[in-house]
Amino acid sequence: MIHPDKAFEIIKKIEWKKETEIIPIDESLGRVLAEDIEATLDSPPFDKSAMDGFAYNSSDSGKKLKIIGSIAAGENSDLEIKPGECVKIMTGAMIPKGANRVVKIENCTVENGFLTFIEESIDNIIKKGENLKAGEIVLKKCVIEPQHIGILASSGIAEVKVAKQPLVGIITTGTELKNPGEKLERGQIYNSNGFQITAQVKAMNCKAKYYGTVPDDKEKTKQIIFNALSECDVLILSGGVSKGDFDFVPNMLQENGVEILFHRVAIKPGRPTLFGRKENKFVFGLPGNPVSTFTIFEVFVKPFLYQLMGFEFKPTFFRGILSEKISRKRTERVEYRPVIYRNGFIEPLPYHGSSHLNSLAFANALIKIDKGISEIKKGTTLDVRQI
Repeated sequence: MIHPDKAFEIIKKIEWKKETEIIPIDESLGRVLAEDIEATLDSPPFDKSAMDGFAYNSSDSGKKLKIIGSIAAGENSDLEIKPGECVKIMTGAMIPKGANRVVKIENCTVENGFLTFIEESIDNIIKKGENLKAGEIVLKKCVIEPQHIGILASSGIAEVKVAKQPLVGIITTGTELKNPGEKLERGQIYNSNGFQITAQVKAMNCKAKYYGTVPDDKEKTKQIIFNALSECDVLILSGGVSKGDFDFVPNMLQENGVEILFHRVAIKPGRPTLFGRKENKFVFGLPGNPVSTFTIFEVFVKPFLYQLMGFEFKPTFFRGILSEKISRKRTERVEYRPVIYRNGFIEPLPYHGSSHLNSLAFANALIKIDKGISEIKKGTTLDVRQI
């Protein structure tokens, strides 16, 4: 049994040929940007008005000014103001020659074609290149979010180079499993892991292929592993990785040519976790209990999938005060438990172990309890990991 840090070290050393593709920005949400992007023009590309008002020269402040025209946003105007003149201007419109200030409409009055100041103005002008200059970095390598698409569009960038998504195969094991909607017989349970893992993969904007449930049968397990490895870049199995009489997954992986890089980790939940490789294919064997499966995906699988796409995943941490004491009897493993982070406080949830999937219903974070720690006192300030 290895420490989780050692397991993560093994995963981090994996090298993989990263492939890219160019896609339109309106299809790029959630994809991993493959390169830093430089601005091709200043933002804004000209001095523009920050509001509706009148453009004038500061040397005429307080004077009665003649209105010689108007400029709308998007208009290519040749208007030039001279001393004693001003121009009506709309938000976003280009500042005319001779002007260096805009007075907003509310701070002046207009009568018979002349403007009179009610209140002095600040510049109210967004200068050329004030937000971004040509050649500066628009966006660094990242997972593309909605605001990033707006930034790219504002820079005139229509397409981006992104990492190709790995195809992730998912297999659930267990004769006892039935799918939702089917009738449960005595001794059977509903399959949650297949749907949960598939959702976790899709939430990362990776490609997911669910192969369904295989019963606890050696040859059927071997065959479905063979099929999935022939098609997928990464294979995730849930169940069948422990030491029970019907835990066939480790041996069937080896019979399919998979080298086991680690098996059994000092982590709770998730001790039986397995990671292996066959050439340029990778396999995670996760325990069957659903909280184990969810947690190990968050801790190990998610960073690995991002790693394959050339992105270093860094989880978000919240700092808060523990609202209730957390204690445990056994301390030989690093443990993760679901909690709620709210208004600067960390609230432990009722948690009965790795089969207690409902404990995740209201959780938005995981608390990590290090090896050797039996108690964390109420009022302790610590970090928890967002989920």
